[in-house]
Amino acid sequence: MSPLEVRASLSLASLFALRMLGLFLILPVFAVHAMHLAGGENRTLVGLALGVYGLTQGVLQLPFGIASDRFGRKKVIVFGLLVFAAGSFLAAAAVDIRWTIAGRALQGAGAISAAVMAMLADLTPAALDRVVDRRWDPPVTLGVRLVSIADDSLQHAGQAAYVRGLLGA
Repeated sequence: MSPLEVRASLSLASLFALRMLGLFLILPVFAVHAMHLAGGENRTLVGLALGVYGLTQGVLQLPFGIASDRFGRKKVIVFGLLVFAAGSFLAAAAVDIRWTIAGRALQGAGAISAAVMAMLADLTPAALDRVVDRRWDPPVTLGVRLVSIADDSLQHAGQAAYVRGLLGA
């Protein structure tokens, strides 16, 4: 592998690791938090709230991959990120366990991993090195921009959860 491919691979691996950390960081504390939600004393619903993300993500990976082949990778990725963001806000604003389940299901429905991996497989080293913003010194490449967008999305999801915790909701 070339140094560029190694760097891109490490960046992608880091993104996936951070995504998993951000999404599943709630696992050890959610059962305690759920007790403050209406219906949160029902262990089955709490388990469903934790697991429905993985269920909807697993079910929708293949359809998102097919859609990315048909409609284009970027359109599907943007759509998936919007669905994921809507689910994050719904889950953060939930006042009972059922809305939390709905939010987590919507987060999982924004499953774009297949589309992202397909897009990255399509990218060549030359494409990753293509300059997309010359206003900065050094100029920003497509690879740097992709990492920046993913990082911003993760930070906003975390900030929404933080604000929700501050408000005691």
